[in-house]
Amino acid sequence: MKTTNPASAIEPKQIAQQTVFPILFAISFSHLLNDTIQSLIPAIYPIVKNTYQLSFSQIGLITLMFQMAASLFQPFVGLYTDKKPQPYSLAIGMGFTLVGLITLSLSNGFYFMLLSVALIGTGSSIFHPEASRMAHAASGGRRGLAQSIFQLGGNAGSSIGPLLAAWIIVPYGQFSVIWFSIIALLAIMILSWVGKWYKGYMVNLKARMGAKVNVVTNNFSRKRVVFAVIILLVLIFSKYFYMASLTSYFTFYLIDKFHVPVQTSQLYLFVFLFSVAAGTLIGGPVGDRFGRKYVIWFSILGTAPFALLLPHANLFWTGVLIVPIGVILASAFSAILVYAQELIPGKVGLVAGLFFGFAFGMGGIGSALLGKLADSTSINYVFHICAFLPLIGIITGFLPNIEGRKKA
Repeated sequence: MKTTNPASAIEPKQIAQQTVFPILFAISFSHLLNDTIQSLIPAIYPIVKNTYQLSFSQIGLITLMFQMAASLFQPFVGLYTDKKPQPYSLAIGMGFTLVGLITLSLSNGFYFMLLSVALIGTGSSIFHPEASRMAHAASGGRRGLAQSIFQLGGNAGSSIGPLLAAWIIVPYGQFSVIWFSIIALLAIMILSWVGKWYKGYMVNLKARMGAKVNVVTNNFSRKRVVFAVIILLVLIFSKYFYMASLTSYFTFYLIDKFHVPVQTSQLYLFVFLFSVAAGTLIGGPVGDRFGRKYVIWFSILGTAPFALLLPHANLFWTGVLIVPIGVILASAFSAILVYAQELIPGKVGLVAGLFFGFAFGMGGIGSALLGKLADSTSINYVFHICAFLPLIGIITGFLPNIEGRKKA
C-alpha cells in the first residue's frame, strides 16, 4: 500500500543510518524563529526600563520569570514524551509563544510584562525537549552534528533578535512587537510539517522493530553517572551565568562605560550573539570526531582568558574580545547535551528537558541575581566578577571518558 507520508519512503533501518537533513534544517529554522522571538525580550529592556521606570532588579525579575517558565516544565515534558511522543506538541507550544507576543506588545506595566514573558517561556519549554528528540531521530547516528545544526538555528535567532529590535522596536516602539507574531505563525506551519514526519517515523519504527540500530551504552555505576551529571550541571551553571551577564546586561554595560547610544549597543550585542551562532557548529561535529569531553573542556575553560580581559578593554577591544568569547563558549552546549544523552541512553527527551531547562533556569536566576548586584554596586562591577566564571571549566577533568562505548 502506497502512502505520501514523508517518513514512509525510508525504512527504519535507513532512518537510523541516514541523516535526514531536510528535517534537521526545518527543525533548525524553527529553532531560529523560536529564539528570534525569545531574544526580543532582553533586546527591548533599555526601552521598557525607561518607559516604565524599571530598576535593574525588575529587569532581572522579568528575565527570571521568562527563564523559569522556559525551564521548569522542560524535564517533565521530556520525561512524558520519552514514554508517549507527541509529534504535534511543537506547533502547540508555538501557539503559547504567539499569545505571549501579542500580550507583550500590549503590556502597559511590569506585571503585565511578567505574564507575557511567562507565556513565551512556556512555549519554549514545550519546544526544546521534543525538538531535540526529533533532531536525535533524524541524526542517523551523527548526534553531535544533528544537535549542532539544531543549536545553530537557535543561536542564529538569538543574534538576529537584537538587530531586529534595533531596526523595528527601537524606532517604532513596544507595540511593534506584534509584527513578530508573523514569525510565530510561520513556525507553527513548519512545525506541523515536522510533526507529520515524526509521526510517520514512529509508525514505521514500531512496525519494524527488528531494524538494527546503533545503541550507545556504558558500564558506569549509577553513582558514577550521577556524579558526572552533577559536573555537567555545574558547567552549565558557569556557562549560563556568564551568558546571562552578556545577554541581559551587555547593552547597559556599553551604555554606562562607553556612553554609546541604545542602537549602537544593540549592534554590539548582535556581534556577540552572531559569534555564538557561528561557534555553535564547532562543538557537535568535533565532538563526534575527537571526543565530547575535550570539546567541553576547551569550550568553557578556553573562554577564560578573553573573559578576564573584557572588563579592562576599551570599546574597540571590547568588540574584538566578544567574538572569541561567543565562538568558544558556544561550542559547549551541543557537546554537553550529547555527552549526557550517551551517559544516560534511552532517555533522550528527559536529558534534553533537564539540560535545556537547567540552562534556562540558570540564565534566569543569574540575570535576577546580577541585576540585584548591579543595583547595589555597578554594572561594571558585575562584569569584573563574572569574568572569573569560565575558570570553573577546569572540573571537566573529572568527567569519565565515554567515547567509543558503542555496540552494533
